[in-house]
Amino acid sequence: MIHPATGEETNKKVSAMNYYAYRLMIRQNTDNHLLRCRALLHQYIVDMYVKIESERLLYIRLNQSKLRSEEYIHFRDAINNDANIDPNQLGKAFILPATFTGSPRHMHEYAQDAMTYVRAYGRPDLFITFTCNPRWIEIKELLMTGQSTTDRHDITARVFRQLMLMNYIVKYHVFGETRCWMYSVKWQKRGLPHAHILIWLMVKITPDQIDQVISAEIPDNEVDPELYDVVINNMVHVVH
Repeated sequence: MIHPATGEETNKKVSAMNYYAYRLMIRQNTDNHLLRCRALLHQYIVDMYVKIESERLLYIRLNQSKLRSEEYIHFRDAINNDANIDPNQLGKAFILPATFTGSPRHMHEYAQDAMTYVRAYGRPDLFITFTCNPRWIEIKELLMTGQSTTDRHDITARVFRQLMLMNYIVKYHVFGETRCWMYSVKWQKRGLPHAHILIWLMVKITPDQIDQVISAEIPDNEVDPELYDVVINNMVHVVH
């Protein structure tokens, strides 16, 4: 967890995150009043995360010399190549390191990693989307009396990570042996995590095998009633 340029800053963030994770834990025979606050719980989580990010940004701003920001060539080029700009009139620039999640350098590294996969192994074989189901029993059994999944995003996030589809794809080879994979997770407006997954297989899928992997029709209720129920309950949106 310690980056050579931002080790102290990273340690502070980890310690703070661990503390608030401890405050949000579910414990047997102990009543955590924070988890009963519904919308106020969400506000608490957001406020504490913003506080942690503000501390990180303050550390980065006060320790630019430790981050060796003067060595970043793009900022120098921007000044040298634009003759119409007076450097003395520019605002103070602060460079966010690649260890800061969401920063331009962080996202650029992710994009470069993705392009490396494509260059080495070609186009991915499968693009899979995976959305959290609020009716999962693992979520429902942890809800308190009167609560819904929209009141407990902490449970939703943890269960989604535990039940992530990657284990079935990578370890059990449901589509075949996996060469490599990558995914990103976003949160939809309904408050549910949603994953976009790219899979590279050791043996490429040929056009005549596509129907064995993908089905774009509702299963026959008489042939496979269990699969029919799964598709109707989870993949079909009924408009009333």
